[in-house]
Amino acid sequence: MEIFYFLVFGGLASIVAVLEFSKSSKDRVNTSTPFNSFKNNYLVVYSLMMAGDWLQGPYVYYLYSQYGYSKGDIGQLFIAGFGSSMLFGTIVGSLADKQGRKRACVTYCITYILSCITKHSPQYKVLMLGRILGGIATSLLFSAFESWLVAEHFKRGFDQQWLSVTFSKAIFLGNGLVAIISGLFGNVLVDTLALGPVAPFDAAACFLAIGMAVIMSSWPENYGDPSENKDLMSQFKAAAVAIASDEKIALLGAIQSLFEGSMYTFVFLWTPALSPSGEEIPHGFIFATFMLASMLGSSIASRLLARSSPRVESYMQIVFLISAAALMLPVITSFLVAPSGVKGGGISFSGCIQLMGFCAFEACVGLFWPSIMKMRSQYIPEEARSTIMNFFRIPLNIFVCVVLYNVNAFPIIVMFGMCSIFLFVASLLQRRLMFIAELQKPKSQDWTTMRELGTEEEPLNA
Repeated sequence: MEIFYFLVFGGLASIVAVLEFSKSSKDRVNTSTPFNSFKNNYLVVYSLMMAGDWLQGPYVYYLYSQYGYSKGDIGQLFIAGFGSSMLFGTIVGSLADKQGRKRACVTYCITYILSCITKHSPQYKVLMLGRILGGIATSLLFSAFESWLVAEHFKRGFDQQWLSVTFSKAIFLGNGLVAIISGLFGNVLVDTLALGPVAPFDAAACFLAIGMAVIMSSWPENYGDPSENKDLMSQFKAAAVAIASDEKIALLGAIQSLFEGSMYTFVFLWTPALSPSGEEIPHGFIFATFMLASMLGSSIASRLLARSSPRVESYMQIVFLISAAALMLPVITSFLVAPSGVKGGGISFSGCIQLMGFCAFEACVGLFWPSIMKMRSQYIPEEARSTIMNFFRIPLNIFVCVVLYNVNAFPIIVMFGMCSIFLFVASLLQRRLMFIAELQKPKSQDWTTMRELGTEEEPLNA
């Protein structure tokens, strides 16, 4: 393996280590023992859930190809997954608010375990069923767990700022460290132990079962709107009214869809971008490097969220601009760097530049997750939290389905350029969100701030 990959990985690992071990009191939030116990319990469950998800990711396409299906057939399976998330996501989100978030989290585990079991069958219809189940599970993963956490956090009377601690740690562990370990563990199962491409799915089912046992034994139930006179359509209407009547919620949904749409498109594009002429690249090692970059982003986010300034609405504008610039690099290098024209071989100079940019984008992803969770906890009403969060995923899933369906219709630089534009628009919308949030800030907060400043200045004026 070329030394370049080790240099990038080692550099990122060193920065993450320095950031984590050099945190001062300003970078940490003072919490209580009951909160730490609550947080650690959630982090254990979330890490197990993400392990179940990450173990499957690298082997889904590979498994389908091993069963002999063509690229077009596999594309339809992927579209079925995103389409399922779009169609059923809002329904399961509303049911989570109505029937209970703990039940929804248990349902996620059961649904995803069933999806893993379907991978043992080479029949297309069974695999299609597995993708539909996986789409439903994905909607629950990205709504029910966060909704349960936020509701339980406030029900126990914990400080609102402490939520950011749980969010940043969850992303650092679940989307960073666990992803790296899962990738390496999956590699051991498939390559070292030669257990076949279904082995990671069986391991994922085991982790999901363990997580489900922890949820059932230690999590209390909480609800969005427990009133019995609200049917499913009433919940949909309430969520739609909340989005339409509060510009902050609508902006938050648009920002989330633009960023996550670009992120999922990037997942399909980074491999052909780094190997346009069939260059041999270490996919697993690059994936681990991306996850390390995401850990770097979440580590930075934990520092920013621990402070009162800059506010999350402010610094996220910069994050979106950096991510837009990072995904514009393939477009720029296509014009400034001449292609090698040699088939095969190692990564090109253009590929090295793009890899650095992609790591910057993944760092922005690590910053995005805890920050968007923080903003959602502030702006989305509790009674319809899961429903609204799954409403946000409708345009996202439509976008990804369109991209998958037309992935061969456009040059890769056009796709990256489109994602870059979307991220730039997200930055503009984030600026608008900050402006509205400042405009609607209660005057009592401003008076309290002035009084605190006045108190601090009194000794100086004495």
